Amino acid sequence: MSIRSLFALAAIAVTLGGCVTRSDAELNLGPARSTVGPAVAARYAAIDNDKYPIAGIDPDELQPAYVRQLVDYKTDEPPGTVVVDPHGRFLYLVMERGKALRYGVGVGKAGLEFSGTAHVGRKAVWPHWTPTKSMIAREPQRYGKWAKGMDGGGANPLGPRALYLFKDGKDTLYRIHGTTEPETIGKAVSSGCIRMLNQDIVDLYSRVPTGAKVVVR
Repeated sequence: MSIRSLFALAAIAVTLGGCVTRSDAELNLGPARSTVGPAVAARYAAIDNDKYPIAGIDPDELQPAYVRQLVDYKTDEPPGTVVVDPHGRFLYLVMERGKALRYGVGVGKAGLEFSGTAHVGRKAVWPHWTPTKSMIAREPQRYGKWAKGMDGGGANPLGPRALYLFKDGKDTLYRIHGTTEPETIGKAVSSGCIRMLNQDIVDLYSRVPTGAKVVVR
């Protein structure tokens, strides 16, 4: 075989090797997704036995950092306290023995307007929702039709459950609630308070009684 032929074969080999090692972006496959295990995925399956059906979440869309999980957590707060970290995008339910249940959250503008200690003054199942005047002014086409409020249901932005925070006997207007936009968990969002995946707010609602202490960092 001639030297020219050997160089040609080498060039072909390099070309074929390049096809194997091309990046996902070059192949238009998109970024690799982190996956969760079957047990975690099962926590976010559809819920069909509630007043309204709650859609399941595609496991490929779940971000491992923001799914419900038991973590080590050092705090002087007693078990049963809810600690909201709006800047870190997490909510903690303090447990016994230095542990906490950690939930991922999305944080709207109103979620950054209160900090300090409050308590759960009211809980609601499939809560009624009314957009604020500022929301209507900012996006009248989106929110204007709901100026008188929206009853609970699958399209309601508060989702299936809501916790209402009170301080000194007054409503702080701070809410912990579900969402119709699960992709916003872990992010800053344009409106709302503290939003959680619907399966997570249902879980938190079942664990936290009215009167529970809430600390917002």
